[in-house]
Amino acid sequence: MGETGPCGPCSEIHIDLRDDEARKQIAGRDLVNKDDPQVIEIWNLVFMQYNRMANGQLVELPAKHVDTGMGFERLVRVLQGKTSNYDTDVFQPIIQEIAKMSGIEYGKAEKTDVAMRVIADHLRAVSFAIADGQLPSNNGAGYVIRRVLRRAVRYGFTFLGFEEPFVCNLLPILVSQMEHNYPEIKKQQDLVGKVIREEEASFLRTLAQGIKRFEGYVEQHKGQDIDGNFAFELFDTFGFPIDLTQLMASEKGLNVDMEGFKANLEEQKNRSRKAAEKANGDWVVVNASEEPTNFVGYTDLTCQSHILRFREVVAKKKTHFEIVLDKTPFYAEMGGEVGDTGTLTSENETIKIINTVKENNLVIHITEQLPQNPEVAFTATVDAQRRQRIANNHSATHLMHAALRQVLGSHVEQKGSLVDDQRLRFDFSHFAKMTPEEIRQVEKLVNQKIRENIPNVTYAEMPIEEAKAMGATALFGEKYGDKVRVVVFGKDYSMELCGGCHTSATGNIGMFKIVSEGAIAAGIRRIEAITGEAVEQYLDEQLDLIGRLRECVKSPDLVKAVTSLSEQNSALKKEVEHLMQEKAQGMAERLHEKAVDHEGYKLIVDTLPCGGDQLRNIALMLKQMNESTIAILGSVAEGKPSLCLLLPELFADQKGLDATKLIREVAKEIQGGGGGQKTLCVAGGRNADGLPKAIQMLRERI
Repeated sequence: MGETGPCGPCSEIHIDLRDDEARKQIAGRDLVNKDDPQVIEIWNLVFMQYNRMANGQLVELPAKHVDTGMGFERLVRVLQGKTSNYDTDVFQPIIQEIAKMSGIEYGKAEKTDVAMRVIADHLRAVSFAIADGQLPSNNGAGYVIRRVLRRAVRYGFTFLGFEEPFVCNLLPILVSQMEHNYPEIKKQQDLVGKVIREEEASFLRTLAQGIKRFEGYVEQHKGQDIDGNFAFELFDTFGFPIDLTQLMASEKGLNVDMEGFKANLEEQKNRSRKAAEKANGDWVVVNASEEPTNFVGYTDLTCQSHILRFREVVAKKKTHFEIVLDKTPFYAEMGGEVGDTGTLTSENETIKIINTVKENNLVIHITEQLPQNPEVAFTATVDAQRRQRIANNHSATHLMHAALRQVLGSHVEQKGSLVDDQRLRFDFSHFAKMTPEEIRQVEKLVNQKIRENIPNVTYAEMPIEEAKAMGATALFGEKYGDKVRVVVFGKDYSMELCGGCHTSATGNIGMFKIVSEGAIAAGIRRIEAITGEAVEQYLDEQLDLIGRLRECVKSPDLVKAVTSLSEQNSALKKEVEHLMQEKAQGMAERLHEKAVDHEGYKLIVDTLPCGGDQLRNIALMLKQMNESTIAILGSVAEGKPSLCLLLPELFADQKGLDATKLIREVAKEIQGGGGGQKTLCVAGGRNADGLPKAIQMLRERI
């Protein structure tokens, strides 16, 4: 799977689907792995036998197995006698629906056929991933889902003419195909459909912005090929595939600088590689053992331990060490709960554990240094105060989950969480913003359960079917084994399958407060909340803020005082706007009187004592006074220069001038930039000393 890790020889099974005549000309065995579309691999059996070390050495694995990878769609193709996976009944119902929706017949043109195949394939991938609990986002697995879905939308937009969300409308067909084997897809159909529709609508808006940006670029660079930097900007910012940019360019008789685009793309890849660079050294075995680490952290926060193995890891040019113990009280980051920190102490030294994670079923303790003698006995000790705060917050998520289901309805399901020692974050399915009253009801219910001081009753290693029969809530998207752990806070209130750390009784949580609630995706809300001392600190800060406000307004009735101030502020704003308008009108009239003749037009060049935002208003007033006015206006306010250019439309057409291009050319003199329309635009900058030269350059151009 990578440079190091489990591996072994493999046995590939291929099939030759050509006719007898083709087989006579060249044997199938000579076309294996040669990309012949009719000589294909349908199965791959990997005999996991070795562990490849960082130095290239192959070490026998203690347990061996066969990793079997069967190509289901390819087998269906063989059994149904088709020449393509997409011609089988796995894909055809979806493809035929796409053809019906687009009004384009499948099988008539390569470009539209490919688009339909891409959409059908990507619909399946995205739908199952979302149903399994993963949502589109800008990082990690969520980013993969977003890119895959956007690729489907781009193909539909470019080749099939879809300008409104359409992938979401294909979901019912996929559900009807798969619901018997994958009931999850049926159960989550509403959520999956809403998430896909929202993502599609968002990306189609982005596509529209990108097209507008492309058209603007072509207009500004008439007759010029598309610069590679700009093509990459479209790709990186707006998600435009380069082939779409090339297609749009070819329609206008232009080419795209592909060398420049590729250089930008390679630079981005290099940045990503450097950011993700990680080098793992080989494990150094201190005490050989095939037994998994014995985790005792549910009941004990300290224990005697020995180091089984360790290794050095270099990531982002920083070095740390990973240590595996035979016995540990440290909880490894999992299920949304962060990992424990603490210490490893021997007779001679203390090593800080800065995090605990789980990787390949190993509990890994991360440190910044290695013990001088890894072979001695250590006392492993968890930071107890931090663990207690984490446990309190984790238990609070269970109490809140139950409260949400009571207040909002049984449709509420957990879609993700993060629990650390400072706060808790909880993502859940719900299709409306929570009202202040609903938030208050949830808080009241959770705080009531905290005051009841309900003991934590945990059932460890219970058969999963027995746990479900008890009524325990299984979180969708989580993978459970045959034996599960059930955490109960009141049998009639909260009962969930959970492997995390929890407080012994709800009273330890102290207090619960929701600090934010909002949407993170279609049909998915996110709550952030705090407990215990963090609530005390939060309330103190709010009370201090209210006290300071009362002092400022000199009134005990804060609402009345603030309302009065707001009304006064609105009245003063209107008065200021009126005065500024009168001032601008006076300036415009004086400028109009000073205008000089220039080729039958009125030319005004001046620097004004006003802010940059007023220049445009003054220019518009001058235009109203005389549509033949050419105005070059400058100003400096609080050390920042501004520049405005007004051109009569007829003059601009006669001279082939564009105010936007002109002002952008000279804006570099004031270390700034600007934009607007062909006949009126404004620029701002940082260098006031360059304003006279910028004005002179505009005058010379005109």
